[in-house]
Amino acid sequence: MVLMATQIENTGPLERKLALLVEIATIEREVGQRLKKLSRTLRMPGFRPGKVPMKMIERSHGHEVESEVLGEAISQAFTAAIKEHDLRVAGEPHIERGESGDETQLGFTAAFEVYPEVELGDFSALEVERVTCEVGDAEVDKTVEILRKQRVTWNQVDRAAQDGDQVTIAFTGTLDGVAFDGGSGTDFPFVIGEGRMLPDFETGVRGMKPGETRTVPVSFPADYGSTELAGKTAQFEISVTKVEEPVLPALDEAFARQLGVEDGDLQKMRADIRANLEREVAQRVRVRTKSNMMEALPQVASFELPQSLVRGEEAALTERALADLKARGVDTSKLPVPEGAFTESAQKRVRLGLLVAEIVNKHDLQAKPEQVRAQIDEFAQAYESPEEVLRYYFGDRERLAQVESLVVEQNVVDWVLANAKVQEKAIDFDTLMQA
Repeated sequence: MVLMATQIENTGPLERKLALLVEIATIEREVGQRLKKLSRTLRMPGFRPGKVPMKMIERSHGHEVESEVLGEAISQAFTAAIKEHDLRVAGEPHIERGESGDETQLGFTAAFEVYPEVELGDFSALEVERVTCEVGDAEVDKTVEILRKQRVTWNQVDRAAQDGDQVTIAFTGTLDGVAFDGGSGTDFPFVIGEGRMLPDFETGVRGMKPGETRTVPVSFPADYGSTELAGKTAQFEISVTKVEEPVLPALDEAFARQLGVEDGDLQKMRADIRANLEREVAQRVRVRTKSNMMEALPQVASFELPQSLVRGEEAALTERALADLKARGVDTSKLPVPEGAFTESAQKRVRLGLLVAEIVNKHDLQAKPEQVRAQIDEFAQAYESPEEVLRYYFGDRERLAQVESLVVEQNVVDWVLANAKVQEKAIDFDTLMQA
């Protein structure tokens, strides 16, 4: 096809407009060839294959084929012009009929954005906070206790309920003397002191004995999920049917075997727990440090953002948020999304993406095969069958690409930390693990 791109016009910092010309005769010739080819196999009622009159084929399929040919011609012209002018197009171009052209040519315009030139500044002046956290005997002891509590058994007792006990209750709640939805239950167990129930409710149950019944006032917070109850006080009639005290497993060989230590060696169990904690802490520290680096990174460069990329990112964030709400049981079909709700987040993500890409390209920080393998090996250490983890990632190109992205991000973090002004910040174990 004979295609021409006449000129490129700058219409903004990143906005460009391209004028395209396509020869009508070339389009008509290509359309005719495709219709002729189609006629060899096209079936229509009353005609044998290959015997349908061309006029009928043109009426039924001409417009579709012409649109297809014209679309391909414009795409080829646009691609050739972009290559000729060495432009990096951001997003999809907007194509429409133009005023240029004559009886022999069709004119079109393509409006699009290009990627900005990202000039990186001085990283030596960039301040980044690197998080550190130590794993010691106290953290191992605390984790052992958590593991024991996860394997708790319950022993029924005939005494007043106290913090740490599991109580089984029946209850009925009323508001102004009227029962409300979700305000009643039977054979309902919960552990006092875990914060699962509202504070007034727990206070009312605390000190009750099996067989005892009380009516207690329970205040709902102003931001409670139910508008019917938010900020109001309901009356709950509560009957305790059972009180059970916790019984933790003994710290012995049997407990170690439950955790996968075949010979029941407690020291080996502690060593395994420490190794797992150190691996988890290292991962969380990397995530916190990477987050700190990403927050600081925009300071090294200022540039315009392609709005087409921002709009695309906004749409992706909106779709993700709605999918999350839907997964939580929320009907999103009539849920309005406030205009601009994700604009700031989208701008931040696009800016960081462009910055990271520039750092990667300029300093050759692409993922190397040995780095990808090391990352997957690290993942595999947390599983009983590391070989299966290796097969899981290396057997699927998409999963492998996800690991490569993680490696690239870490390469960027390491490079920035090596070139920036780094401030070390120790964080305690509990704060890190609760975040």
